[in-house]
Amino acid sequence: MTLIAILLGTVAAGVGSVWLAAALGMGVLARFTQHMLSLAAGALLATAFMHLLPEAFESQAGAHELFSLLLGGLVFFFLLDKAELWHHGHEHHHGGDHHDNGHDHAHAHVQGHDHGHGARSGGWTVLAGDSVHAFGDGILIASAFVADLRLGAVTALAVLAHEVPHHMGDLVVLQQTSGTRRAALVKVSLAGTVTALGGLVGYLLLGQLEDWLPYFLVAASSSFVYVALADLIPQLQKRLGLRATVAQIAWLLAGIALVTLVSGMAHAH
Repeated sequence: MTLIAILLGTVAAGVGSVWLAAALGMGVLARFTQHMLSLAAGALLATAFMHLLPEAFESQAGAHELFSLLLGGLVFFFLLDKAELWHHGHEHHHGGDHHDNGHDHAHAHVQGHDHGHGARSGGWTVLAGDSVHAFGDGILIASAFVADLRLGAVTALAVLAHEVPHHMGDLVVLQQTSGTRRAALVKVSLAGTVTALGGLVGYLLLGQLEDWLPYFLVAASSSFVYVALADLIPQLQKRLGLRATVAQIAWLLAGIALVTLVSGMAHAH
C-alpha cells in the first residue's frame, strides 16, 4: 500500500507539475516569451537559494563539502558549455574551405552557433538539473509516505505546486532548444518521471540514501544557478525602454516570489 501511494504521489508531483506548467504556458503567458525567460530566471534562482540549498544545509553534511560541490557543479556546467562550443566550432571549421573566404564563411557559422548556443546547452543543463532534483524529490516524498500517508500526500502536493513555476521556465528554455513545444514537453516530462524512480529507490534504500540527499540537492542547485546566470539572464541584459525594463524586473521578482511562497508553505507543513 505504501509503495503504491509513493508511486502515485511521485508521478503526480513529477509529471503532473510539468503538464500543469504546460497548460498554464499555453494560455495568456504563452504570448510573453521574453517575460517567461525572466520568470524562469527568478524561479530557478529562488529554487536553488530559497529551497534546495537551505534544505541541504539543514542536514548534518558539512558546509565546506556542500559549498565545494556547488562550486564544482558550476565549473562542470561551464566546462560542458565549453565542450559543446568547441565541438560545434571544430565541426564547422573543418567543414569549410581552406581559402580566406571559406574561413570567413566557417567563422560566420561558428558565430551563428555561438548566438544560439546558450539555449541549446542550457536545455541539456536544465534537464540534468531537473533529473537530479526530481530524484531528490522522489526520495523526499518516499520518506514522507513511509513516516505517514497523510504527510506523504501533503509533501507530494507541495512538491507539485513548487515545481510548476520553474517548469514553466524549463519549457521555455527547452522549446528554444528543441524547436517545438511538444518536444520540450516530452523531454521535461521524461525528466519528471525520475521522481518516481527516486521514490522507488527511496522506498527500498531509504536508510542508506538519506545521507546522500543533501548532495543531490546541491548538485541540482548548481545546475539551476548556472542556467539562470549563464544562459537566461544574459538574454535579458538588453537595452530596453523604461516600461519593458520594469516588466522584465517584475516578472523576475514574480518567479522568485512564487517559489519562495510555495517553499514557505511546504516548510510550514
